[in-house]
Amino acid sequence: MLKTRIIPCLLLRGRGLYKTVKFKDPTYVGDPVNAVKIFNEKEVDELILLDITATAQQRGPDFELIEDIASECFMPLSYGGGVTSLEQMRRLYRLGVEKISLNSAAYTNRQLVQQACATFGSSSVTASIDVRKTFLGKYEVWINAGKTNTKEDPIRYAQALSQAGVGEILVNSIDRDGTMAGYDLAFLEKLAASVDTPIIACGGAGSLAHMREAVDRAHIPALAAGSLFVFHGRHRAVLINYPSQQALEALFA
Repeated sequence: MLKTRIIPCLLLRGRGLYKTVKFKDPTYVGDPVNAVKIFNEKEVDELILLDITATAQQRGPDFELIEDIASECFMPLSYGGGVTSLEQMRRLYRLGVEKISLNSAAYTNRQLVQQACATFGSSSVTASIDVRKTFLGKYEVWINAGKTNTKEDPIRYAQALSQAGVGEILVNSIDRDGTMAGYDLAFLEKLAASVDTPIIACGGAGSLAHMREAVDRAHIPALAAGSLFVFHGRHRAVLINYPSQQALEALFA
């Protein structure tokens, strides 16, 4: 069994799957249900699905689409995007979503995080933090799909979310998103040392070697990636893919 979780992270935009670069320039990569079917065949252990336009459009989750996706998903599914209430969360769990990721709502309504953890259990609630580095080297938390700068320090914010009871913290580097240049290891190392809550790192993975570096240097227990699992080759041809179990075991078992 793998000690490190390797998780494809898929971005919903409307009813299609897209991949961004630094949270911009979305490229269409396919139909979400078809992608899930491929990941089923490749025996992926876990999947993250994030609706990147729900909050900006001030709407809730697309429950009909999520139901279609969840019904085809043979692995644990984590969903985030547009979730602002316990009732929405309850409905998502009933559809088959195992974990719900709170991002903008976690920042604007800390009470929702606490209520969700108390109602559904910490293991079912993930806090998502989008982080960007300033010209002066300071890290800040952004919400609303990277459109709104809170100027919050991500370390202190992660500690507050940890105290609120979340089961995991998904941290995504806006600067590294879609670049395939590697994770921001210096930041991840500092973050992982600052909170007891398990971290899922996302943003920048271009190879399994990048993932191994995050394990070795920052002791990250779970690693997510988008481009790595939807593109192939230097020309970034769209190809839903996932490493073989043997390849993963060679690096992470």
